Amino acid sequence: MEIKIRPAKEGEIEILRDFEKEIIETERPFDITLKDGDIHYYDLLELISSPESEVLIAEFDGKVVGSGYVQIRKADPFLKHSRFAYLGFMYVKPAFRGKGINQMILEALIDWARAKDISEIRLEVYDANVIAKNAYRKAGFNPIIVQMRKEI
Repeated sequence: MEIKIRPAKEGEIEILRDFEKEIIETERPFDITLKDGDIHYYDLLELISSPESEVLIAEFDGKVVGSGYVQIRKADPFLKHSRFAYLGFMYVKPAFRGKGINQMILEALIDWARAKDISEIRLEVYDANVIAKNAYRKAGFNPIIVQMRKEI
């Protein structure tokens, strides 16, 4: 299977928005605080056009089958690093899962961050999303904090 990883183009925004909808629907069972109806996590056009971020897609046979982004962010002043790379928008179409595509996207995003002299990479994953947590652990990520909530 010949997978090509490349930067996303603004003209691909509709397929990227479809991926975002799929991500949100997958995550809804993990987060009762998400609003009902149509919501958005990302400003995809801003992420595509910003020099501080990179949106990558996985392409197979001319079709977009996966995505991810990396964004350089300012770190809190009490941390050792002043900037870090934040990863998000990780998605692979169901028919293409289990083929290493997510890993290919992750590696390309990390390479982009490394080229920008970033040494810290972070991402967020729902604690109950065991499949995603295992995939990120396999890629070398380790948890550092658990965010907790209580409705009052």
